[in-house]
Amino acid sequence: MRRDAVRRDAVRCGVVRRGAPTAPAPGPNNLFRAATHEATLRGMLVSSHFDLFPEWIGKASGLLADGTLRTEQTVVEGIEQAPDAFLGVLRGANTGKMLVRLAGPGLSA
Repeated sequence: MRRDAVRRDAVRCGVVRRGAPTAPAPGPNNLFRAATHEATLRGMLVSSHFDLFPEWIGKASGLLADGTLRTEQTVVEGIEQAPDAFLGVLRGANTGKMLVRLAGPGLSA
């Protein structure tokens, strides 16, 4: 925090996922310093803003279509890999969503 950043607000997103840390967590690493600056730290849940979901879908679909918004995901092949995929999520081995691609009647791998 800058010295002139007194009584400011800070938002932290993505702190629910803890996984196996391979690097320092983003965000403030010294909460005492935040307190001395009288900062307000407040979490947020997506579920608190479901009323905005239709608006977001309208905006995000266009951004996804034109490539402005990109998503990352980890995909494993076959239901037999599901246990390892689940354990991978717990270890933090995935990027974005962990997906298991299924094969079978009506599905293409």
